[in-house]
Amino acid sequence: MKNGSESMETEEDLLTLLHIKLYHPQQSCRGLYNLLPLGTRSRHSADDPLRLGRDTQACTYCLADPRVSRKQLALSAYRTPQSPNILFTIQNLSQRGRLSVNGSSLGHLEKMDLPDKALIRFGEYEVLIVREPGEAKASFEVDLEVLPVPPSRETCTSKPGREPVMDTGSANQNTAGLGKEGPQETDETLICYS
Repeated sequence: MKNGSESMETEEDLLTLLHIKLYHPQQSCRGLYNLLPLGTRSRHSADDPLRLGRDTQACTYCLADPRVSRKQLALSAYRTPQSPNILFTIQNLSQRGRLSVNGSSLGHLEKMDLPDKALIRFGEYEVLIVREPGEAKASFEVDLEVLPVPPSRETCTSKPGREPVMDTGSANQNTAGLGKEGPQETDETLICYS
């Protein structure tokens, strides 16, 4: 039988870590991330949801962008008897904005389980969230960073409907359909089919 001190988490417990990697096409010329604690890990209670949006009073992490909803999305931690790890759900809190998780669209107040690696899209933002499991049950850490390129380019999940552009910089009738049949570029080392 464990006594109270053995069952409490210690600082040495390995915490679950959420890597949240953000990208916006205009991030270099606008101060979109000025309110975020970039480059530092933040510890959070597993009982409190993380909210992302522009409302500094209601959100854990805020984007300085008037086009983002006051409350855009929420990440909530949970545990199951089948898994020793902290898992997460994602919920769309925006009444007007669309939110997609790995291509699956979520309506207002809809939620789903967050995969261990998820590409989240809302507005012009792309957010890659990667979960590293840990042993601690009552808290987890978040690490925020800005990506120089869209994560969809790295994960081969570029937006459907866009025609690939060859190295010449223009698409023509002979090259417009290549994305459906093979790699987007002939010198790519990673072949990505749509």
